[in-house]
Amino acid sequence: MLMYILIGIVVLLLLWYKLWFLRDPDRKIPAGNNIVSPADGQVIKIMPFDNTEIIVEKGLAGKIKVLTEDVALEGHIVSIFMSPMNVHVNRSPIKGEVKYVKYHSGKFMPAKLFDAVFENENAQVLIVNKNLRIKVIQIAGILARRIVSYLKPGQWVEKGERIGLIKLGSQCTLVLPKQVKLKVKEGNYVYGGSTIIGSF
Repeated sequence: MLMYILIGIVVLLLLWYKLWFLRDPDRKIPAGNNIVSPADGQVIKIMPFDNTEIIVEKGLAGKIKVLTEDVALEGHIVSIFMSPMNVHVNRSPIKGEVKYVKYHSGKFMPAKLFDAVFENENAQVLIVNKNLRIKVIQIAGILARRIVSYLKPGQWVEKGERIGLIKLGSQCTLVLPKQVKLKVKEGNYVYGGSTIIGSF
């Protein structure tokens, strides 16, 4: 009897994973000069940065500079937490050319912690067009041990195009230049490809 219960639990978990967790709904991509969310989830942190002067805790200054220096001298870091219940397919926030896809090994801290962007295993994607340079960072968490990117350097992506996924709870972070006017606040829930994060 116990064996049948265990088999039933395993089957239900597999069905949940295939039918719910890996779901990939279509989204209506907003037109105009805007940046869309790369992920579904909750905005857990919005942090301004200015590499010409320290405006954050000294312990983070060096890490933030490394993270942001190929995007802009000033701007914002926007971190989105994806729980296991969220859609985990990630989308491009803008149209543009993929300049690089860089994988970094690291820890597996809880993805709901903002510090995970600096410490955890991640994949960083720099997307550039004539107006903007934006970085998307896919970040692993305690449960998410596999980051999947669909991109290659030199590839052109459209705004809202699917660019990868992170399996189970995780975080997706944007590095945005100062010219972007933010349209979200900490605590907001956003949807990949459809929620406008900012405009320019």
